[in-house]
Amino acid sequence: MPQLDTSTWLTMIMSMFLVLFIIFQLKISKHNFYINPEILLTKTQKQNTPWETKWTKIYLPLLLPQ
Repeated sequence: MPQLDTSTWLTMIMSMFLVLFIIFQLKISKHNFYINPEILLTKTQKQNTPWETKWTKIYLPLLLPQ
């Protein structure tokens, strides 16, 4: 029964990492990134909810002052 030859595994693994690194670098380099992104000021509209219009609030007994 022949023995498994593992002498080339290190070379294959290192070359695989190198190729993957190059592929990722090429993919990332094709992206256009903005140099100075502008802040968009969006005006949020306040929506009235039913519990905000009520004047009573419900407190838990543990939160009452002692």
